[in-house]
Amino acid sequence: MISPFSEKQVREGVISYGLSSYGYDLRVSDEFKIFTNVNSAIIDPKAFDERSFVTVQADSVIVPPNSFALARSIEYFKIPRDVLTICVGKSTYARCGIIVNVTPFEPEWEGFVTLEISNTTPLPARIYANEGLCQILFFQSDEVCEVSYADRKGKYQNQQGIVLPKL
Repeated sequence: MISPFSEKQVREGVISYGLSSYGYDLRVSDEFKIFTNVNSAIIDPKAFDERSFVTVQADSVIVPPNSFALARSIEYFKIPRDVLTICVGKSTYARCGIIVNVTPFEPEWEGFVTLEISNTTPLPARIYANEGLCQILFFQSDEVCEVSYADRKGKYQNQQGIVLPKL
């Protein structure tokens, strides 16, 4: 279901990642899209303008004050038909004003996770690649769903990189 999979929580010298008590702490890759107002673009989910961000590949990245970045997980997820996941932020980042928002992984969704990272502070914030960013909680049903994300041919199925909004 998760590849690569860390069977234990890795904590030494990093923001923790891997298997935790009731979930899995995923890692953020070194690929980021940081939103900028340099081109005065408007954020429109129906007509997304790629001039809204700059692409950065680095071991860490600075998210400007009151700004936002997209990233992707290192881990590839393949969710079973009887499982739904919810993502919550890690306390280390939350205590720094960093909010992570990821929509649920529906039954039979698979791909790399596109991560939404908000800096709610008036200060620049550093995000570290290859370290933990958020925790995935897994909920297993006692029966499989009638119609899965794969059955519906969901538009974000089999994501390979940072995927921008689709209509």
